[in-house]
Amino acid sequence: MKPTDSSTKQHHAGKPNALRRHWKLLAIAGAFLIVAIGLGVGLGVGLTQRGGHDDSDQDNDNNSGSNSDPDSDNHNRTSTWQPSVNATWQIVLQGAIKLTNGSASPDVAIWDLDLFDNDAETFKALQGRGKKVICYFSAGSYEDFRPDKGRFNESDLGKPLDGWPNERWLDLNSDNVRSIMRDRIKLASSKGCDAIDPDNVDGYQNDNGLNLTAQDSINYLQFLHTEASSYHMAIGLKNAGGIIPKVLDFINFSVNEQCAEFSECETFAPFIKAGKPVFHIEYPKGAPAIDAARAADLCSHRGIGAGSGNFSTVLKKMDLDGFVQYCDGKRYDTALDS
Repeated sequence: MKPTDSSTKQHHAGKPNALRRHWKLLAIAGAFLIVAIGLGVGLGVGLTQRGGHDDSDQDNDNNSGSNSDPDSDNHNRTSTWQPSVNATWQIVLQGAIKLTNGSASPDVAIWDLDLFDNDAETFKALQGRGKKVICYFSAGSYEDFRPDKGRFNESDLGKPLDGWPNERWLDLNSDNVRSIMRDRIKLASSKGCDAIDPDNVDGYQNDNGLNLTAQDSINYLQFLHTEASSYHMAIGLKNAGGIIPKVLDFINFSVNEQCAEFSECETFAPFIKAGKPVFHIEYPKGAPAIDAARAADLCSHRGIGAGSGNFSTVLKKMDLDGFVQYCDGKRYDTALDS
């Protein structure tokens, strides 16, 4: 069930006021075989194979992916997409977006959308219009509203995230946690995602209760990258600026929250120098009623925004709904399914 406006889950960015999201799982059923044996001399054996795919909204605590091999989920991807610096984008994590004649507003190149809230048909329609789709999920936290929550063991869980008592840090070294994330990545591939946006990989920066270290996050990202690459999907780094030098070689893009707000944009500039984009989000107070002077400060490449040159910046509300404002002042409201 969707939370009310007063209880909306928000993304956590390792900062006191940053965010998180909620989603619904699409269960995927594997293929099955029905064999019919013909009778009579001279007659062959009749074999009928039937494939099954369940796109209904069902909770599945045991498996969030299918049982097919990786190559069958690659959606004809033969190489991994590398997004361009300065690419236009929109991020919506507050439910499913609503398409009109197969398109959505604004007309941007890249959409960062919740993996579970949106169906494969939405992704396919956007891609049919030449767009790319990044699929969001939390890779570093347990959330008690996720359909695969029953797969986590108590030993996988650390302390609650600050401000979110029903959300807990995950042990990034746990084989069980990695198995669950392997299935989430597989699901992303089966739904046609071009890339994944795994959130909460920065537990080492927080009081996580699991003694997580920066090296744990680096190792975990290497694991996530290997899994995504097996399906020819790109992978982003969400925040976690302290480990950029260690992961930049195999990460395709950055998704950053509030680097201007906290005067940290120079930390993320190495992505631009490497020819990889920084998808940059700021949450100005009062959005969507954004003060023009404040917007100018957050969009500036000087002052608090020093180092943000060529970032793909969007100004959003904290709940990451359809509202977006760009640094040229243009504003849009992406329609959502109610």
